[in-house]
Amino acid sequence: MTLKDAKVGSTVKVTKILGQGPLKRRIMDMGLTKGAEVYIRKVAPLGDPIEVSVRGFELSVRKQEAENVEVEG
Repeated sequence: MTLKDAKVGSTVKVTKILGQGPLKRRIMDMGLTKGAEVYIRKVAPLGDPIEVSVRGFELSVRKQEAENVEVEG
């Protein structure tokens, strides 16, 4: 399952970051690294972006970026 597929109100754990180069570095710089717990706060009305809480701060992630984050939960 990817971060994009996670349900609002759930907490998931990052298992893998897909993609390569600048996209992967950007995702990791936001704090979405393997083992991080992510709480899905809300999704915008049109589905983009997704608002999450990770490592004590709030973050908005685009669907394109969320598709590259595999999670379990």
